[in-house]
Amino acid sequence: MATSVRISVIGAGSATFSLGLVKDLCLTENLKGSEVSFMDIDAERLDAVTKMATRYTEEVGTDLRFEQTTSQADSLKDADFVINTAAVQSHYHQRDMRDVAAKHGYYYRGVGLGSFYQFQLMLNVAHDMEKICPNAWLIQSGNPVFDGCTLMTRETNTKIIGLCHGHYGYLHIANALGLDPARVDFQGPGVNHCIWMTHFLYDGEDAYPLLEDWIKNKGEEYWKTHVATGTHDIQLSRGAIHQYRMYGLMPIGDSPRSGGWWYHNDIETKKWWFGEPWGGPDTHLARPIHVQKLEERMAQIQGAIDNPNTSMTDVFGKEKTREQQVPIIDALTNNAEGHFQVNVPNNGALEGVANDVVVEVPALINKKGVQPLHVGALPKKIMLEQLLPTILKMEHGIEAFKSGDKSMLLHSALENHQTQSYKQAAMALEDVMSHPGNKELAAHYSYPWPEGHESVYLQE
Repeated sequence: MATSVRISVIGAGSATFSLGLVKDLCLTENLKGSEVSFMDIDAERLDAVTKMATRYTEEVGTDLRFEQTTSQADSLKDADFVINTAAVQSHYHQRDMRDVAAKHGYYYRGVGLGSFYQFQLMLNVAHDMEKICPNAWLIQSGNPVFDGCTLMTRETNTKIIGLCHGHYGYLHIANALGLDPARVDFQGPGVNHCIWMTHFLYDGEDAYPLLEDWIKNKGEEYWKTHVATGTHDIQLSRGAIHQYRMYGLMPIGDSPRSGGWWYHNDIETKKWWFGEPWGGPDTHLARPIHVQKLEERMAQIQGAIDNPNTSMTDVFGKEKTREQQVPIIDALTNNAEGHFQVNVPNNGALEGVANDVVVEVPALINKKGVQPLHVGALPKKIMLEQLLPTILKMEHGIEAFKSGDKSMLLHSALENHQTQSYKQAAMALEDVMSHPGNKELAAHYSYPWPEGHESVYLQE
């Protein structure tokens, strides 16, 4: 018997995500009769998404109801589930920050300001949920999942599940090896954007030897000839395989993007490690392509909405996505039990990590809730060189946000491998923080010394 729920989607102007959510709800019989509240501060995008969802639902003949609002409080009222996919600052603002840093000799990710605006947004949503819908689940689907979920679970009593699709990188490996994904058993624990494939089985047998055979017989030719099909197509890149050679386990999804500084010196270095034509997703070549595709998708949606004769199902299809939000809602509501890859407080699931740190692990989910599986320990080398440094960086970012200590932002810039001098880092930080889009951030942070005193540390 179907059980209807009310789902609030914060940041619903993300049309591709919202459409996928609607499709999955339409194709989940257990949730018919449910209501979706689309919330976004961009009224134009919000209206487009709601019209799209309404027409799609009418075409497939599913019983779903929609509302649209620019009020977060209204959207959260009586919600059973809240999905937060919102991003405060645009891709264009992020590009501006990279351009400013480049003037000081930093390529791409040179001077970071942490996640101030996203942290504010996430805490605002979680605190509002405590007051308005205290029994609802928050499904955090926007970055930074690792840092943000750790912060929210420490600062609020909200029930939180963080989701990311990076773990599906194992399917890229399976497809390259010619394996039937349905016969693959995968496990990749860690923390978000730093997960490692501890289990890779095919028909119950270890499939790592098949990967070794691919590397030996096809790897070199692949690296010489492969042209990425998307900006994030790096799962079998030289960089990913090099990290596998270093650590004995494959880094999965977004994990190879971090690695070490030596993968990211300049665009030619990045291309060698992560392939043509963009050198992975984190380059001045890749990000415009990524943004362009998002804009083209939105234009396609708007075009379909403007033409009443366009079939939404022809444009967007009738197959479920691989997103986990709706299956998890079904599992928690209707006991449609399943195993999922989630980001939740550790509580002993991954050995060697504090209980209040959010980890990415497999979990059994049913009406009883989220039950993370005990995955044991990662190899010590991975812990020392990858996982613990990633956790320390997260802790540093949260402390900087909570304390407002500007010298912690400066420390991050000083630690960057591209930094050649104290003055370079200090001046770059000042320049980036002075951007009009960072006004609130700049007001939040201050140095732990008298105002103006920082000039005595800058060599002429």
